Amino acid sequence: MIRAVLIFALLCCPLPAFSQGFGALARVLPEDSSLSDNRRGTELELALSQAVPFRVFTLDEPMRVVLDFREVDFTGLPEGFNRAREVDQIAFGGASTPGWSRMVLTLNTPMLPEIAAMEIDDISGEAVVNLSLAPAEADAFAAAAGAPPGLSGVLLPVVTQAAPPSDDGTLLVVLDPGHGGIDPGAVRNGHDEATLMLAFARELREIMRRTGDIEVVMTRDADVFVPLPTRVTIARAAGADIFISLHADAIAEGRAQGATVYTLADEASDAATAALAEQHDRADLLQGIDLSGSDDEVVSVLLDLARIENAPRSRAFADILVQAIDTTGLDLHGRPRGEGAFSVLKAADFPAVLLEVGFLSEGGDLENILDPGWRSRMQAAITGAVIAWAQADAAADALRRQ
Repeated sequence: MIRAVLIFALLCCPLPAFSQGFGALARVLPEDSSLSDNRRGTELELALSQAVPFRVFTLDEPMRVVLDFREVDFTGLPEGFNRAREVDQIAFGGASTPGWSRMVLTLNTPMLPEIAAMEIDDISGEAVVNLSLAPAEADAFAAAAGAPPGLSGVLLPVVTQAAPPSDDGTLLVVLDPGHGGIDPGAVRNGHDEATLMLAFARELREIMRRTGDIEVVMTRDADVFVPLPTRVTIARAAGADIFISLHADAIAEGRAQGATVYTLADEASDAATAALAEQHDRADLLQGIDLSGSDDEVVSVLLDLARIENAPRSRAFADILVQAIDTTGLDLHGRPRGEGAFSVLKAADFPAVLLEVGFLSEGGDLENILDPGWRSRMQAAITGAVIAWAQADAAADALRRQ
């Protein structure tokens, strides 16, 4: 009865701020922003008027940490904003990708990103980006430095306004390379899941963009730890049409080999899936991030309603993806479709799946992931599945509107 009354209230009252669009230019909120030293190294707290997608990477000679944001006006930051001893100077400008803004921290000593996170206020819609930098050896910094593929490291002239991207029917896919930073994921024979999935996602991004019909945002484009809630926030802020989390985990018990596609469910389809979902949350729990959520009753109803709409769309994409992988002749798990309470799939606002491209606990899958030819076939299958799903979803939406 209470939930029914709340649903009625939602029809009569404005929705919470988090459900509003993210098309407008985000502004820096100077009173809640800081760049200062902490016990570990240096910490950036950047408060924004709304959540926006962002990416972090490093450049060498000189040593810099680069943060790219989708459309942020930095002019509100005061001159004395930088109070960190190891940050020599800060510069702002337009990123090499149209529609993005850039912040560059020039360092006095080598430091690498340790945590990159975003928290969003469900009531106000405001967001806080947290970037923690930890001391590093010069060799380690140099080895990690470099702009992500397709990006330029050059700081362009200052931009304080940027037009939002046009709504031209392009499909917005958010790729989520699993793990990163302090959480390497599964490790086998000197290879770790976080590095493999980041490389896989970068290649997949380029293949998708070459279609001319897909734009891609990544939840991380460097070896940094991004908490699960932040991954969802980045996708929501980007206006994701679909969210694909990429993994190559290992399981402690039993055997698992071949690609597997998971969708969200309150109860896992089997014990192995339940254990895998718990394993995915472990790094966030070690960081002290509460994944249980603190939604009030109204927000909970909103999320439930959104899940009711998007769950069938997620399952439809998962089925199309499995078929595409199978048609391409790539290995599938004996049970290629699974369901579980994966926190990273609890986005609610858009269809989402988790793809295990293989399992590092099995030697054959690792060899596949290391093979450029195999990766290109898998990436082509994923791209084809996205396009096929978008066409089927548009047709189904047209029928629903009749």
